[in-house]
Amino acid sequence: MNVCDMTVAALSALLRKREISAVETANAFLARIAERDGLHGAFLTTTADLALRQAARADARLASGENVTLLTGVPFAVKDNICVKGVRTTCGSRILSGYIAPYDAFAARRLLDGGAVLLGKTNMDEFGMGASTTHSAFQITRNPADPDRIPGGSSGGSAAAVAAGEAAFALGSDTGGSVRQPAAFCGAVGLKPTYGAVSRRGLVAFASSLDQIGPLTRCVGDAALVFDAIAGHDDGDATSARRRLPPLADAVGREVSGMRAGLPRELLGDGIDPQIREAVRNAARRLASLGVRVEETSLPALTQTLGAYYVISSAEASSNLARYDGVRYGRRAENCPDAASLYVRSRSEGFGDEVKRRILLGTFVLSAGFRDAYYQRAVAARARVRRDFDRAFADFDFLLAPTAPTAAPRFDETPDDPVRVYAGGVCTVPANLAGLPAMSVPFGKTPDGRPAAVQLIGPAFGEEVLIAAGHALEQEAKA
Repeated sequence: MNVCDMTVAALSALLRKREISAVETANAFLARIAERDGLHGAFLTTTADLALRQAARADARLASGENVTLLTGVPFAVKDNICVKGVRTTCGSRILSGYIAPYDAFAARRLLDGGAVLLGKTNMDEFGMGASTTHSAFQITRNPADPDRIPGGSSGGSAAAVAAGEAAFALGSDTGGSVRQPAAFCGAVGLKPTYGAVSRRGLVAFASSLDQIGPLTRCVGDAALVFDAIAGHDDGDATSARRRLPPLADAVGREVSGMRAGLPRELLGDGIDPQIREAVRNAARRLASLGVRVEETSLPALTQTLGAYYVISSAEASSNLARYDGVRYGRRAENCPDAASLYVRSRSEGFGDEVKRRILLGTFVLSAGFRDAYYQRAVAARARVRRDFDRAFADFDFLLAPTAPTAAPRFDETPDDPVRVYAGGVCTVPANLAGLPAMSVPFGKTPDGRPAAVQLIGPAFGEEVLIAAGHALEQEAKA
């Protein structure tokens, strides 16, 4: 088997046995990128020279046997809104087209300190605002399972890189489903950790109360390995959780008999493609055959999540993106006669249509006379969503639901109406509003051959349950 098609665990074992070198491995992945990425468009920036230097250092560590981790020598990619010192970080936007990050994101630094090898930065919807990776200012990304279909977004570049074997794993960010939905469309595993489990320092902010960094991998076991490497408290992030996180890798293969799983009716009704609904029902039957007690349940507040999410996330985006004004940060328009025109032109030329739409919405809901009518009502709806999840997890260990209402559509099937596009997040945004861990796991294919997936949602810091149940489902899907 080509090393580019191996799991992280299998590749790590070869590297630690020194049956292959880290330099050879990096060269194999760089060759795969050169061979395939012209079609897929997963990468915005490749860091070949840096990768080979890091790989040489990894080989020295592997030879000495000191300071070796399970990720030493393993090549990975990073979504282009996660900072890596000295590497261009654009967030898929013209307004940051020339920005070179002056420091490493906490999660990226954890991986680099552990000896992982950075291949480059992946494409994304601008500032994470989109679900197709067609809202990048630089290029579109295509789904490796079918280049005529979207890879999902906004972490579509990371998902495509993993699915195409152009990276052993990748980091993405998830504000309303941006790790899980592209993972589902591309046939990868996508884990959104509990809010605060992974530091957000160095993640360029979209919506600060919702954003979370998470891994995209080939299998559930690899997601556990990467999470273990990037999770943990960071004094530089005020929202970073101060708690000990047990190793997720220990949950791989754990017995699931006796667990309780809930099927939320609100996420299985109208608007869910019958093929996806059947994949979830089939997953429920497989779990039941393993001794999991599966029952339908109701979380009524989930019907309010889309409205609440788009009000809150747009309000936070309006605030966070105010700094990109051509003075403090970002692209600076030329030949402006005064400060007002500089500000207007820099932002008008630098931001794409989707980002402008959300900034306008966010500014409106925060404006005088409308804050109570929109923003405060959204915050109250968020509290109701959290209470419904709390009640559900008093009865269930995890919830089973679709990741997305459909499998990956073709580019020409993607709706132009933003409201219809926003509705595609109905299954993923609840976990972000409540700050809960959730994971997308591939589960079979649709009749026309597209990857199908299911989503597992757990209680806060319940990633262990998701890994155990997700691994069990993964094995059932292979049977």
